[in-house]
Amino acid sequence: MNFPLFIARRIYSDQDDRHKVSRPAIRIATIGVAIGLAVMIITVSVVLGFKHTIRDKVVGFGSHLQVYNVQATGFPLCIDDSTLQAYESVEGITHAERIALTQGILKTDDDFLGIVLKGIGPEYDTTFISNSMVEGRLPQFSDSTTKYPLVVSRSMADKLRLHIGDRVFAYFIGEDDVRARKFTVSGIYQTNMRRFDDMICLTDLCVTQRLNNWDSLQCTGAELTVSDFDNLKGINLNMQRLLHGKTDRDGNMSVSYTITETYPQLFSWLDLLDINVWIILGLMIAVAGFTMISGLLIIILERTQMIGLLKALGTRNSTIRHTFLWFAAFIIGRGLLWGNIVGIGIVLLQQYTGIVTLDAQTYYVSEAPMELNIPFIVLLNVATLIISVFVLIAPSYLVSHIHPARSMHYE
Repeated sequence: MNFPLFIARRIYSDQDDRHKVSRPAIRIATIGVAIGLAVMIITVSVVLGFKHTIRDKVVGFGSHLQVYNVQATGFPLCIDDSTLQAYESVEGITHAERIALTQGILKTDDDFLGIVLKGIGPEYDTTFISNSMVEGRLPQFSDSTTKYPLVVSRSMADKLRLHIGDRVFAYFIGEDDVRARKFTVSGIYQTNMRRFDDMICLTDLCVTQRLNNWDSLQCTGAELTVSDFDNLKGINLNMQRLLHGKTDRDGNMSVSYTITETYPQLFSWLDLLDINVWIILGLMIAVAGFTMISGLLIIILERTQMIGLLKALGTRNSTIRHTFLWFAAFIIGRGLLWGNIVGIGIVLLQQYTGIVTLDAQTYYVSEAPMELNIPFIVLLNVATLIISVFVLIAPSYLVSHIHPARSMHYE
């Protein structure tokens, strides 16, 4: 039988009224651990949810990898179906799609707005933009149509007072002329990412190709989706090996970029959030540790007579210390249980109700995003338990200074 564990259970389950001081101390220590863990779970869930939500929005507009002409994005590349298949054959790449970009001006009777017109073809993955639609519908993009559908953002529609079905003129400045095209607004999207919502419109790939005086194989580049974002740099190296030394039909060479290289400031800002997480985790573990230390000291002082009796019966100091460490583990375990209930409960409540709202213009999301990551929660529980018990080792040595005769003198 584990003697320290047996004594610890008896102390923890003791409801004797004589120990009126230790009971509040135990409750305070339990609450301290519970609050600390709950705050850590909520913090990690918010940061993970926020980072992944923003990352998915950026990737939705620019994909994980982009392939452009080595000279500049304004120069075309010839990309046919076999080239796309070659891109998709690279290890780690799951999908490849062509895009064509051009700049222009949308003009109504009352206002005008500079835009980047993004042409997409039938192979384009429209999952992200479809989920972001707030009005109208996403047209069936085709590389052979001569229609002029247009998908604009909510901010554009508000500035130009556009509605579904409206016809709007767009002007494009070429080398020697200015071309005007009339588009039909078929859909309105909203992502709350102002750097994209304020300038990107979607249309057919063939429309932007003709506006740039390109043929059906020429495009600005390709966007590639990878299977593992954490291995983005490694997959990009594989892609660069494929592109190295190869030219297209017109003798142009291409180069690939990661989304983190395209928008370095945005991803650097997201990485800074990790510092806040570590600070909060450190503070919460410190709070839990201090409450446990104070609670353990109170319990040891209150159980001085019991400690003296155990020593008089021949119990070693190490055995008594282990007893109180087991007792502390019971308190920490109960605190962890309530901390998980409260923390996970708040995360699930936010996920299903969106009760906490945010200013979308400032935070890029209208609701506080939370992501419940079970491995992280398990790691937080284990780390809190280990650290809390570890910081109690030094205070537990207080039992070695208790003299049996003196402790039982006032019994």
